[in-house]
Amino acid sequence: MNEAAQVTTTEGEMVIEFWPDAAPKTVANFQKLANQGFYDGTCFHRIIKGFMIQGGDPLTRDPDAADRWGTGGPGYTIKAEFNNHSHQFGVVSMARSSDPNSAGSQFFICHGDASFLDRHYTAFGHLIKGADVLDKIAATPVAQSGQGEASKPLKRIGVVSIKIVPPDPAK
Repeated sequence: MNEAAQVTTTEGEMVIEFWPDAAPKTVANFQKLANQGFYDGTCFHRIIKGFMIQGGDPLTRDPDAADRWGTGGPGYTIKAEFNNHSHQFGVVSMARSSDPNSAGSQFFICHGDASFLDRHYTAFGHLIKGADVLDKIAATPVAQSGQGEASKPLKRIGVVSIKIVPPDPAK
């Protein structure tokens, strides 16, 4: 088993197992940011039930910057590592702009079949614990975002912390 990330949210805990064989630089970047506490205090700012929940934007720590949520990052981007892992329920992938090499810190967790994203977004892990928490977050009521999609949570879904944990020997 590979290293994992313990994602503690205001709605419960999820555990993500990484795929370093498929996306080594992406996994290393996520782990580095998590170890620096980069994700702590952010929130899931984009939620589309049946599709995905998105987080990892440092701007989400500031409620006054809500109109810019979804545009923040770590100050650099990483090269895409498209692979053969399909975007299915529980798969974790990097969010990006229209430039394939524009991912930085934002990520999403699939809440359904999003295979149309396969080989267009970098999948780098999957949920091994907390599917109930993913369902609970995905069921959060949403309003129309500034981009016109029904994805802006009406309630703050906070990321308390993301900690890198060693492989579970019981697996």
